[in-house]
Amino acid sequence: MRYAAWRKKMVEEQVVARGITDPRIVAAMIEVPRHFFLDSALAEQAYGDHSLPIGEGQTMTQPYVVAFLLDQLRLSGRERVLEIGMGSGYLTALLSRLAERVYAVEKYRSLAILARQRLERQDCHNVVVKIFDGTYGWSDEAPFDAIVVSAAARVPPKPLLEQLRPGGVMMLPLEEEDRQQYLCRITREDEKKFRREKLIPCKFVKLVGRYGSQ
Repeated sequence: MRYAAWRKKMVEEQVVARGITDPRIVAAMIEVPRHFFLDSALAEQAYGDHSLPIGEGQTMTQPYVVAFLLDQLRLSGRERVLEIGMGSGYLTALLSRLAERVYAVEKYRSLAILARQRLERQDCHNVVVKIFDGTYGWSDEAPFDAIVVSAAARVPPKPLLEQLRPGGVMMLPLEEEDRQQYLCRITREDEKKFRREKLIPCKFVKLVGRYGSQ
């Protein structure tokens, strides 16, 4: 019961109080047990206003940034979403409650296997997991209505742009020359035109892969 109380407090103080009030996002974040997607030693830190380590040099993003990202996607529940860098599976679980189907790609096998097990225990049956270099996307299942990238790149990976349907939205952190990162929203307006919006400062691990930062 204490985790449920901490979760409710997290949403009230870190999400709703900062302007994220979409009822579907609020309900999903109250429902999904964030601590369940962490090592048990970190469970009591799960609902704090910070990121947390999950292994392989990766992190679980702080709650407000997760909520902000979801809010900017503006999902209706009918979308096919591609997630690059599923990490712990926490964001994946939230997406599974907000979209019709989630295609989650993770480079690190150990993280992907553990995340898939956790998702199954949370009854996230509309999620498909692939262990692969996420900067290539998932061409066999493209195009996607929305794409989420949970690691920072210097430029948006070209394959991901190509796999976003016209009218679709991509959320990803981009790193500028001064190494400051900003969460950005890219909207594909037509076959050749993309609109980029710089939203809030953030800090993510670097996107690793063929079309990543390293």
